[in-house]
Amino acid sequence: MGRAMASIAASAPPSVRAVARPRAIARWLLLVAGLVFVMVVVGGITRLTESGLSITRWDVVSGTLPPLTEAAWAEQFASYRQSSQYLLMNRGMSLAEFKGIFFWEYVHRLLGRVIGLAFALPLLWFWLRGAIPAGYKPRLLALLALGGLQGTIGWWMVSSGLVGRTEVAHERLAVHLSMALVIMAGCLWTALDLRDRDRSVAPRWRGWVLPFAALLAVQIVWGAFTAGLRAGHASATWPLMAGQWLPAGLSDTFGGWIDDPFTVQFAHRTLAVFVALAALHIAAKLWRQGAGWPALALGATVACQFALGVATILSGVALPLGVAHQAMGALLVAATVRAAHWSTRPVGGGSTRPAGALA
Repeated sequence: MGRAMASIAASAPPSVRAVARPRAIARWLLLVAGLVFVMVVVGGITRLTESGLSITRWDVVSGTLPPLTEAAWAEQFASYRQSSQYLLMNRGMSLAEFKGIFFWEYVHRLLGRVIGLAFALPLLWFWLRGAIPAGYKPRLLALLALGGLQGTIGWWMVSSGLVGRTEVAHERLAVHLSMALVIMAGCLWTALDLRDRDRSVAPRWRGWVLPFAALLAVQIVWGAFTAGLRAGHASATWPLMAGQWLPAGLSDTFGGWIDDPFTVQFAHRTLAVFVALAALHIAAKLWRQGAGWPALALGATVACQFALGVATILSGVALPLGVAHQAMGALLVAATVRAAHWSTRPVGGGSTRPAGALA
């Protein structure tokens, strides 16, 4: 695809070939990151309302429009009634009830298409105009490829729940959520690189970035496990589980820490303490170095996320709190990206080379 775009660009008139527009591209990428954030929130609603298996086919083009006639609705409902979720959990559901769960899965898939177009079409336009600064084309193509892969992962996830179970495989859900956040983080980081590409800074503390990113990634995966297994319902008390700090009933096998709902919730809530303490320590140290808003955002989002996690458990996973918890998790990722970028910008003279490239 890169060669094809380069060939088209080479044939364009010189007047539209050589004006790099890093600021415009940065604004576009921030918009795409915002759309991915909305997608993550709608994905959380889709999961919590058990809507994700309501559409049983992957029609990339023809599925863009919802059913528009009663016959079309009847066909969609008939297809859903053959799924395991209907047969094992929702037998007797009315058409009106089906339309309710269909809505969220349809919006989720529609957003995926919108994001794909919102990335691909401006990318082509910027490419043809010669507006992409040197060194950024491979990264932008990589983000485009990840977006296409995410659509395939989404169907791979949905297909796991159509036969023999009433929900998608939680391991695949973790891959799907993680990929969405990787794409969002990639768009944010690239936008920040483009915005700050000619600025340099004094040395800053950067040793925290990779360890904290790894810790946060593990927590996100276990959060997806918690959602996929409905493990939030395994215990509705905090800070104790079953009246104990180290509750009886925890699995003693590696598989149990992935598949057992009680153990998975314990792992997720325990990791949350380490993530919160680490993030607050990092934010305080960055604040002392003069980070300002990046440090404040990191500390505030991790505090809010921890509080929402506790509230979600105590509420028995009330829908508004569960959705807010997922949304704040995505914002925590964004705040981490911003703080990490502040810490790792190049030292010395200005540079036009991508700083901290992801690709």
